[in-house]
Amino acid sequence: MPDMPPRTKKTIAPVIEPLEPEIIEPSFIDNGEEEDTITFKRSHFYSVLSILTFFAGILVGYVVWGTDLLPQFGSGSGTAGQANGPVVEAPVVTEEPQYPRYDVPSEGFYALGPDDAPITIIEFSDYQCPFCRRWHDEVYEQLLAEYPGKIKFVYRNLPLTSIHPDAQSAAEAAMCAGEQNAYWQFHDKLLSSEILGTGAYTQYAQDLNLDMLAFDACVTTQKYKDAIQADSDFALNLGVRSTPTFFINGLAIVGAQPLDVFKQVIDKELAGEIPTN
Repeated sequence: MPDMPPRTKKTIAPVIEPLEPEIIEPSFIDNGEEEDTITFKRSHFYSVLSILTFFAGILVGYVVWGTDLLPQFGSGSGTAGQANGPVVEAPVVTEEPQYPRYDVPSEGFYALGPDDAPITIIEFSDYQCPFCRRWHDEVYEQLLAEYPGKIKFVYRNLPLTSIHPDAQSAAEAAMCAGEQNAYWQFHDKLLSSEILGTGAYTQYAQDLNLDMLAFDACVTTQKYKDAIQADSDFALNLGVRSTPTFFINGLAIVGAQPLDVFKQVIDKELAGEIPTN
C-alpha cells in the first residue's frame, strides 16, 4: 500500500468567558431540559459556584442520596489492574463537603408563615421576570402546602430595571398596598398577570377595595423607592446576579427550580443532615 501522509491535529483555541457578565434571568429547570445560568461575585459566590448548584451535582448527590451514585470501582473483572500494575489503596479523604450559609436578614420584610418556623425561605425576585412568574404559578403554592406551619416565606425585591422597566414601579405599588394590609393579595395579582403599569396598579387596588386616595399618593410620591433600592443593593453586594434567587435557611438555590429541588433541600434540612456551618 502507498505511504499515507501523516495526520495533523487542528488546535482549537479555548474560549474564555468574562467573569462577571450582566445580570440575567435564569431559565426554568424542568426535567433537565434547560439550564440556569448565574455568575457570582468572586468575593462571595464565585468560589463556591459548584456548591450553590449542588442540587443537581454529583458531589451533593453523594452526600444527599448516598454512595450509589458514585462509580463502584473494583466490581469488574480486574483485567485492567493486572495489565497496568498492582492495585494500590487510594488515600482516604476525610474533608467534609462545605455548604456555605449566607446571612440574609428576614426581619422587617413581608413574610408568610410563623416566625418560629424551622425553615425560612427568602426569595429575591422581580415582578416583571417571566421565570419568577412561572415559579409562582407552578411551585409557590405547592411548596407551602407541602410543609404546613414549617415554612416562613419572605419576599425581597430585586427589580432588574435595565431589562424590566416596570419592575421597580410594581414593587413600589405592592409596598403601597401593604400599608393597607393587602401586600400579599397585591403581590399575587402582580405575579399572576403580564400586565403592569399605572393603569394595572390602579385596577388591582380597586379590586382589593383599597383607599384609592392613599394608594395613589403613595405610588405617585414613590414612597418606597429607597427601601426597594436598599433591597437591591444588598442582593447585588451579596453576589446575587439573577432572579429568582432563593435562600433556604441561608442555603442558596438559583433559578426557578422545580418543587422536587426545594423538597430535597428542605427534607434534609429538617432532618439535620446538612451541616449548620
